[in-house]
Amino acid sequence: MLRIIAITICGLILSGCSSLPLADGQPNVLMIISDDLNTDLGSYGHKLVKTPNIDALAKAGMQFNAAYSQYPLCGPSRASFMTSTYPEHSGFTTNQHFIRELMPDVVTLPQALMKAGYHTARVGKVYHYGVPNMIGTDGVDDAASWNERHNPSGIDHLPATEDSLNHIGAREYKGKPLNIGASLNWLSMESDDNEHTDYLVASRALSVMAENHPEKTGKPFFLAVGFFRPHVPFIAPTKYFDLYPLEKITLVERRDDDRDDIPLAALTDKPYQLEMNDETKRKVMQGYYASISFMDAQVGRVIAGLKSLNLEKDTIVIFMSDHGYQLGAHDLWMKYDLFEGSAHAPLIISVPGSKTRGQESNSLVEYVDLYPTITALTGVNTPDDVMGKSLTPILRDASAEVRNSALTQSVSRAFVMHEAEGAERNVTGYSLRTKRYRYTLWAEGEKGVELYDYQSDPHEFTNLAGKKDYAEIELKMKNRLAQRRVYTN
Repeated sequence: MLRIIAITICGLILSGCSSLPLADGQPNVLMIISDDLNTDLGSYGHKLVKTPNIDALAKAGMQFNAAYSQYPLCGPSRASFMTSTYPEHSGFTTNQHFIRELMPDVVTLPQALMKAGYHTARVGKVYHYGVPNMIGTDGVDDAASWNERHNPSGIDHLPATEDSLNHIGAREYKGKPLNIGASLNWLSMESDDNEHTDYLVASRALSVMAENHPEKTGKPFFLAVGFFRPHVPFIAPTKYFDLYPLEKITLVERRDDDRDDIPLAALTDKPYQLEMNDETKRKVMQGYYASISFMDAQVGRVIAGLKSLNLEKDTIVIFMSDHGYQLGAHDLWMKYDLFEGSAHAPLIISVPGSKTRGQESNSLVEYVDLYPTITALTGVNTPDDVMGKSLTPILRDASAEVRNSALTQSVSRAFVMHEAEGAERNVTGYSLRTKRYRYTLWAEGEKGVELYDYQSDPHEFTNLAGKKDYAEIELKMKNRLAQRRVYTN
């Protein structure tokens, strides 16, 4: 009876999709998570970055063009989408916590599937890992989420690579050594793909799928594959660096007065980044792009393996990041901030048999929406405390919408470089993105307010907060942000 109900639920939810052919009506789920990946991808319109495998997945599924992370930092973001809980609600706002410390009784996404009979497995980084020092360990993982977990480690984890890394500035700042996992550095390695961690992650993922094939086990699987690239250090085989000659890399558009109207709390600068010349910026971008293309190759291997195991028609595939990444907008690099570059992130969902395959959605969606989407697609009970919204209406009709705004929060790191100018610690910011505007509040407005109109100002050059002509819009956005922070879905 439960199997019949699961089949019926899937059919009702999608109604534009054919029945999934697994005997028990429950599809496998393959969740591929990249690390620090923005939307500089071929399928998202980037003209230089080569991502043929991600592009192919977008054609086989649905690409979400307006997906947003709830926190622009690995640990809080991953905890958020794996529990469908907003960071302010959970208190999970750093990389240092284990989920059970703050949410001891939470039912994570893989746990919900496990309770419904799924075999759950993790390979690589799904919950937080410190990169590169935690590669090869369980990191800040949640053991209760998995039936099995694997931690491959390749040559990009070896301490010896630190000596040969190219990097900006010196190895120290104010007498303290820089963390190579939290500063801009890169290394083109004369090496084969199979020597690197992400290759080994893909290989182990293929083994897990083969070993837990539903024809062998009689149960579906949920497999989370966490790639480490393009997180710093940007390490990849030389052939991927060669794809991006420096002279072909275009720097982002900037204005000399861009920062004049940006609150100090919003400026998440790190040592030496403001001192980079154009050549160094291009080298940083080259390393980032090379890392993306290397990771994309591993995505291709996983998808090819799925097909070779004849699981393609029985498996929902999700591709995503944990948040976006800045490459020079507002002279900012990396993450942590509340501008579009850090909050906006890729999301592709491929559902077998979907009539909307190859289509794109422009609906605003949040990463917390993944949990209820996956449970809905699999016919698994969704816990009452899940805060996201199911995206199944959009998967049925690409023009549908489930949200009219996307919420992201962060704690200011401006004090790292601007403490002498008055930047303070423990200043929290909340940012609301609508189709046209972004409204950001720092320390409830005491440390700054931002309002950007993407229709007239796609690069966020002009902060409209406090301007008379936008007073009504600013008030509406402030009220909408307050309403969203009630955290009802």
